[in-house]
Amino acid sequence: MDDAGIRALNRTFRRHDAATDVLSFPGAAPGYAGDIAISLDTAGRQARAQRHSVDTEVRILLLHGLLHLSGLDHETDNGDMRRQERDLRLQLGLPPGLIERAHRRKIKAHG
Repeated sequence: MDDAGIRALNRTFRRHDAATDVLSFPGAAPGYAGDIAISLDTAGRQARAQRHSVDTEVRILLLHGLLHLSGLDHETDNGDMRRQERDLRLQLGLPPGLIERAHRRKIKAHG
């Protein structure tokens, strides 16, 4: 989807009036993991900033969304999701993921 579409979902379901890169919506029915929404607009910008392809960025976003659907939450899990994301992206040959990028920015900002 595009930034406008994901912004509408983010506003409706998370009460954040901004575009984002990926949203996960857990499934309610047995055997149905849920849905993942990815903004290709944001993925494109992030891919350019990270100097890799949009395809690679979408894979990173998909991995992040799948980890959320598996029940992990990087905002509350004391690093479990960050470790899982790192281990899986290394196995898949992917560059740094969303949590690792945010972690690096945080470290850099605090010098």
